[in-house]
Amino acid sequence: MSDKINNIIDDLKSLTLLEAAELVKQIEEVFDVDASSVANSGMVMIPPDNNTITNEQVEEQTEFDVILEEVSSSQKIAILKVVRSLTSLGLKEAKELVESAPKVIKESTSKEEAEQMKEKLEEVGAKVSIK
Repeated sequence: MSDKINNIIDDLKSLTLLEAAELVKQIEEVFDVDASSVANSGMVMIPPDNNTITNEQVEEQTEFDVILEEVSSSQKIAILKVVRSLTSLGLKEAKELVESAPKVIKESTSKEEAEQMKEKLEEVGAKVSIK
């Protein structure tokens, strides 16, 4: 090995555990790598180029979550009725859901059903998002 590498190794041996942890964080930030995946796999992981298209990006999302973002206090009762009709929840459960917004109303639903739910809730004054 060269003297330069030997000096670096000697310097690394003298680091405390906290200094070594800080060094790892700095290396991850500067070189945009993840040390945890490198330690287990035995090979360096290079982040994908932004122009590279993965299979996940090509596939269209088929399941959506409907999220109740905001409820105006003046429209709470109307929104509560719509939530009950869309979810088949009891009065108490629907009330808790509406009062704890932002909250997921329905998970893993089709795009069409999610759009219909959003439209019905927005008609009565709720702010809804689909993810």
